[in-house]
Amino acid sequence: MEELVRQLVGYLRGMWRFRWWGLALAWIVGVVGAVVIYQMPDKYQSTARVYVDTQSILRPLMSGLAVQPNVSQQIAILSRTLISRPNVEKLITMADLDLGATTPAQREALISSLMSGLQIGGTGRDNLFTLAYSDERPERAQRIVQSLLSLFVESGLGGKRQDSDSARRFIEEQIKNYEQKLVEAENRLKDFRLKNMALLGDGARDYVTQIAQLNQQLAQAKLELREAENSRDVMQRQLVGEEPVLLPQMPNSSTVSIPEIDGRIDALKRNLDDMMQRFTDQHPDVIGARRVIEQLEQQKLEEIEVRRKAGPGQFGSLNSNPVFQQMKLSLAESEARVASLRARVSEYESRVAQLQTAAKMLPELETEMTQLNRDYAVHKTNYDSLVSRRESANIAVEMEGQSGMAEFRVIDPPSLPLKPSAPNRLLLMPLAGLVGLAAGLALTFLISQLKPSFSDSRSLREVTGLPVLGTVSMLPTPERRRARVRGLLAFGGGLVAFVGVMAIATVVLNFIQG
Repeated sequence: MEELVRQLVGYLRGMWRFRWWGLALAWIVGVVGAVVIYQMPDKYQSTARVYVDTQSILRPLMSGLAVQPNVSQQIAILSRTLISRPNVEKLITMADLDLGATTPAQREALISSLMSGLQIGGTGRDNLFTLAYSDERPERAQRIVQSLLSLFVESGLGGKRQDSDSARRFIEEQIKNYEQKLVEAENRLKDFRLKNMALLGDGARDYVTQIAQLNQQLAQAKLELREAENSRDVMQRQLVGEEPVLLPQMPNSSTVSIPEIDGRIDALKRNLDDMMQRFTDQHPDVIGARRVIEQLEQQKLEEIEVRRKAGPGQFGSLNSNPVFQQMKLSLAESEARVASLRARVSEYESRVAQLQTAAKMLPELETEMTQLNRDYAVHKTNYDSLVSRRESANIAVEMEGQSGMAEFRVIDPPSLPLKPSAPNRLLLMPLAGLVGLAAGLALTFLISQLKPSFSDSRSLREVTGLPVLGTVSMLPTPERRRARVRGLLAFGGGLVAFVGVMAIATVVLNFIQG
């Protein structure tokens, strides 16, 4: 620490030797700086404040139905990207600044000046933005800020409308593409179904169950066929041993058969038996049936009496055995039933064979249909999603048309500045004085390093490496003391005068600006 202090004292002694050079440079730098600061052109700053209201009563009501963009984020991004070259060129035209820029170089310089001078500041969460610009002419600064404010509002609304239109066009194109894909897939599936309609049916066929059911029906039909064939064979054997018998005596009404009348009587009696199971004896239908039966029996007796009077030869068609005739009728019915059951068995066998063949081909058809319909579900899902999003986008556009994306409220219109906002001479003038003093100190330190001297014997011994036997001090005399005091007073006066001049210049500038 002692060594550091000793070294610092040595530097200060060396700088003190050249103090007048430092004071002179400080005066030169201070005066030049004051003149430059005084001649700097005045800048007038025009400002405007605008509030962007992004809240709308429709947004919470339409939540889930319409697209809800992050309007606050869009406005924040807009405020950071508004000062771009295309927008600045628009602003030049809007503020009539292109009248003074006749050459490309002047226009480029104007664009660069505007891009560096335009300021947009915001508080972030509150959506309150401040627009500012400084210019040598206050009315031009106000005009530029007004144009920037209009551009800010128009860019917010126009950009949103362009984004909405672009999104809707993109969704419409995608919907058309997916719709075409769905139509092509549906046509392929339709052609495939028409081609294999007999095998696919309604698309919900269970061939295993149907084959089992048909096999059961086939077994039942075969059983019925065997029963019918056995019954027919029995009747045929009975007919072989049965012969018609001719009766020698005259027949009475109970043994003589008249087929046309007996058939009607038998039918009526069977019908009467059915009605007796449902109705009473006093029912009109029962009474009517009995009356008709009595009339037919009376008619049969009359027919028999007529034929008896005509002679015994008239009973040749009546003396056949009725049992024989009934058995022949039953045999004919059995033959018909056997033929019907054989046809049924044959049909069931054919159906079983067809189903077995179709069951073998069904996996191949299902695989082919799956390949044809592989992407259909994905396309259908995307199509439905796009249609839903299109409707949401349409609702969002209508909602924006009713409530607007955001409401721009001008809190403070662009001001017309009456006092310059820059340069801040009250701050620059003392700063110029400090810069002058710093320049003087730097000069004295530089000269002291260029022309070094030894302030004590120790420094001399360390530098030369030779032993120092002693030192000779300068004896102070009254003349030397007075000269030293005069030098200190002169240097102090010059330094105080420099500070005073800078202070007076600051006060004067403050008075002039006020």
